[in-house]
Amino acid sequence: MTTSVIRLLTCGSVDDGKSTLIGRLLVETDSVPHDTIGAARKVRRTGSTIPAGEIDFSLLTDGLEAEREQGITIDVAYRSMSLLNGKRLIIADAPGHEQYTRNMVVAASRADIALVLIDATKGVRTQTLRHLTICSLMGVNRIIISINKLDAMDYSQKVFDEISQAITAATDRLRLSDVHIVPISALAGDNVVFPSQNMPWYVGPTLQDSIQSWVAPKDVEIDGLMRIQMIARAENFRGVAGTVQAGSFSAGDEIVIYPSNQKAKIAKIVTFTGDVEKALEDDAITFVLEPEVDATRGDLVAKNPADLIPSDRFAAHVVWLNEDPLIHSRSYLMVSGPTTSPAIITKIKHKVDVNSGEHISSDALKMNEIGLVEIATDIPMVMQPYSQSREFGNFILIDRLTLKTVGAGMIQHSLRRASNVVLQDYEVTKSVRSAQKNQKSRTVWLTGLSGSGKSTIANALEKRLLTQGAHAYVLDGDNLRLGINMDLGFTPEDRAENVRRTSEVAKLMVDAGLIVITALISPFEVDRQRAKSIFQDGEFLEVFVDTPVEICRTRDPKGLYKKSAAGQIPNFTGVGQDYERPTHPDLILDGTKPVNENVDLIMKELL
Repeated sequence: MTTSVIRLLTCGSVDDGKSTLIGRLLVETDSVPHDTIGAARKVRRTGSTIPAGEIDFSLLTDGLEAEREQGITIDVAYRSMSLLNGKRLIIADAPGHEQYTRNMVVAASRADIALVLIDATKGVRTQTLRHLTICSLMGVNRIIISINKLDAMDYSQKVFDEISQAITAATDRLRLSDVHIVPISALAGDNVVFPSQNMPWYVGPTLQDSIQSWVAPKDVEIDGLMRIQMIARAENFRGVAGTVQAGSFSAGDEIVIYPSNQKAKIAKIVTFTGDVEKALEDDAITFVLEPEVDATRGDLVAKNPADLIPSDRFAAHVVWLNEDPLIHSRSYLMVSGPTTSPAIITKIKHKVDVNSGEHISSDALKMNEIGLVEIATDIPMVMQPYSQSREFGNFILIDRLTLKTVGAGMIQHSLRRASNVVLQDYEVTKSVRSAQKNQKSRTVWLTGLSGSGKSTIANALEKRLLTQGAHAYVLDGDNLRLGINMDLGFTPEDRAENVRRTSEVAKLMVDAGLIVITALISPFEVDRQRAKSIFQDGEFLEVFVDTPVEICRTRDPKGLYKKSAAGQIPNFTGVGQDYERPTHPDLILDGTKPVNENVDLIMKELL
């Protein structure tokens, strides 16, 4: 693959000099308008020590006023310049502060080269190693380590050698093969574009030389792969349009479309300038297919069906970007390209210590931590290892309630069990089992604080249903914890798993044609929504038993509030751990009213 554009990411710790370095690179290659340079001679950051009349190079890459006021880089600033070899360089200046790691992750996902700066006066720091680790996971092909501010260290070769040795240990650990280490001074201009006269002991390439010598690696061979971006329609014309992601297509090729697995032939390849016989990688084209199969935006077109191997189980590295931790069994939305699927982190295998590379056992990932996880999606997705394809190897995780992006992921590989486990259909179906019992099978999900009356209502509801000839069963939270959930505690991740298992058991019982009643605190909204999502429409009735905590405390049927007050239950819901009220329950019950009145309300919903 050849490219006319090279994408460069600059990263490192705070005050390592990224903005200054890129500003000088732009100025010395005549890539900045003269009026902008003039402004950089006059405007100053708060606390700046640069003499009046000299260029503050760092201002040339900062785009937010807040950045200038604080003297830091917050957003990712993009600039471009022309290289001597005729290629275009797109520069992304990423933020150095830890709380803005998410900005850096986005920029790294597109970068060909990472320019990692190290302040020679401070040496290798944790944030430097974090950025280096992210660049490795994101598949950045070339790493240029620029040891900056050597002018403040009298251009000492000893300092350079010591830092080089320390950072080489990290790059070796991360198995980075294409690494260049360049001694520079961004402020003085040493070895940025022109060789330094102050460091005669260094005879290697300058920073610009290390950038220009990069050659794109050869991609893994794929016959032909394209994601449909739109259906092009006109009078007597219909085609599928997109950009060829890998390989090539020719008129007359037989193709397959995923997920429908329909086959067709490319009758014509249409471009803006006319028909062509062949489409290569990165070409924007429209296929006219014979026959006109049903396809939609987001579907995949492939020459070789072997390139389309869907899976619903993956191992992946995740960079966590949210203040609330990632926990296993919590449901998120996994987005890759135009495809979205509910997904659960089934296992956190380990998190990565960015200092040592050590794999640390963990049951959660905190903000800016990196870990290897196993993830299960509700629908099969065509994904490839990130090392082979950035396009089909990346995804993001979205919080299902806030719709905020909370994680960035890179597929390591699909899991074998995804293809070894196949849904087995039987001739006796759910509708047949329900008809035999003369009822519609459903789940009544009772949620509320401990002592709200869930179990009492569940017991009365089951008795009422049985007297009317219905087939019902109660799944009580405490009873489940004496058996199938006996290995779970009361941490957020264990509560999420408790809800997941209970909902899966309830789904099986609904499939058996039963009316299932669950009495479960289930304190988190996202876990309840995930439980609802696995049922068909109309099969899940969320009932909120709304009882004031003061009433629950006076009832205290199990003595839990008393134990919580004594400090014996640190994660008790409503006291040590918040209960998230349902946002859109199907029914709200007043837990202070007579039980039979509440049962009457549920029966009206069921009938």
